[in-house]
Amino acid sequence: MPEIYVQRDNLDEANAAFAQAPLHRPVFLNSVPKSGSHLLRNILRMFVPVEQQYSADFIQWPNLRQHLAAFDPVSPMLSWGHLFFADGPAIATAEARRILLYRDPYDWVLARARFILSDQFEGDLDHLRSDKITTDELLTMMIFGLPRTLPSLNDIYELNAAAWLGTNCFVVTYEKLVHHLADLGHAEAKLFFSSLLDACGISLPDDWRERVRLGADRKESATARERLTGQIEDLPERLGDRHRALVDYQAPGLRAILGYE
Repeated sequence: MPEIYVQRDNLDEANAAFAQAPLHRPVFLNSVPKSGSHLLRNILRMFVPVEQQYSADFIQWPNLRQHLAAFDPVSPMLSWGHLFFADGPAIATAEARRILLYRDPYDWVLARARFILSDQFEGDLDHLRSDKITTDELLTMMIFGLPRTLPSLNDIYELNAAAWLGTNCFVVTYEKLVHHLADLGHAEAKLFFSSLLDACGISLPDDWRERVRLGADRKESATARERLTGQIEDLPERLGDRHRALVDYQAPGLRAILGYE
């Protein structure tokens, strides 16, 4: 697995300022990589006792067997990761409340490219930072992938998102999460976070807005866009029409089943 370099945050200390109720069932935050995983994780960390937060690692297929304790119903924990759907992950997480996070594939292409170009990513893809690769070529690689090195967009979304829709899970989209974070005073934001917490088996406390604000503080996220460094300034803000068409060609029907069309 590629290495991701992040600095420790202060959210465990912030958590201590609030009264915390224990989890009674495991909760697993599953997400498509680069869909706001740290944002959702950090918010929910403000509602769970620190001793019930499984912070050993982001759980993925290669390390799943090492972290089965995260899903033990006898010792309920909040854990997080990027697990694709298969028999092993389905069985391992069967006793957990599953939260599934993803973002619009169009925006994901840019987020993936931005992260791979950043100094925070360390893997076998340093050659993609070459000035011999144009921005258009890089974005095309983000969609179609690279043989034996980089899974295609469809490969990732098929098993990390779409297949999980055929299971018992609570869906959160990055777009709705960010939308409601922008106006926590709105009644719809309260409904959104109340539903999210209920799916985790957590009652909405009176101080939920303060907890959400602390967890969502971008200064506490080492992977927030503005904290990435490296050769990322040439990427567009919006995926162009040609590459949007390539996403639809490479993963036909994907955006529709995810609720974006």
